[in-house]
Amino acid sequence: MEPRTYRHWIEGKDLVPFNVTVRETDLYIRAAANLQRKAHRLVVKYRAQLEGYIRRVPEFMTSLEPIEVPPDAPHIVRQMAEAGQQAGVGPMAAVAGAIAEGVGRELLDFSPEVIVENGGDIFLKVRRQRTVGIYAGKSPLTGKLGLEIGARETPLGICTSSGTVGHSLSFGKADAVVVMAGSTALADAAATAICNRVSKAGDIEAAIGFGRGIGGLKGLVIIIGEDIGAWGDVRLCETSV
Repeated sequence: MEPRTYRHWIEGKDLVPFNVTVRETDLYIRAAANLQRKAHRLVVKYRAQLEGYIRRVPEFMTSLEPIEVPPDAPHIVRQMAEAGQQAGVGPMAAVAGAIAEGVGRELLDFSPEVIVENGGDIFLKVRRQRTVGIYAGKSPLTGKLGLEIGARETPLGICTSSGTVGHSLSFGKADAVVVMAGSTALADAAATAICNRVSKAGDIEAAIGFGRGIGGLKGLVIIIGEDIGAWGDVRLCETSV
């Protein structure tokens, strides 16, 4: 599997694809038109807000525990902090989802449909049913399962955390923990928190129980090897990616 080929696993060939890369942020976006320049400006804006806050409060970047931020902090900073508090993790566990959602929501002013993928974390607003394939590393289920997402369920965040794929910090060994939530930042933080609790197939049930206790989640899927567990408003379908 070539790096980042998973980002083509969202059904949407009728939309215009484009990339936006600013340092560590690497977005793959689909919309009704090429909005690359607008998206680039938005990424720069959100990164500047985050980097400015981190310069003043370095703990925001390094903490693995939830932290509080003042009411006058930038909106994206408050979003990340709130997501971390809800999921019981540090605020940076929500950074990819928060940027994806921030950019995606502003692009909706220019396109009725927007799909933003940021390192496996997705914000989408669509007008018809779409299928999102699940990438679970070396699990035999990779490429065989997807999530059916209806238009009325969006805007929606779909975020994936893995203990076996990628460079993100994880204390678990799940091949994929996929979380759906109205807040993409929350979905991102929750995926990290749940993945941290899965080291073997026998952990799936308890990890789902933990996820159910995080307010605001719409559904989740856990994959480790050939084993899978799911909870919530999840419609799994067969795919042939």
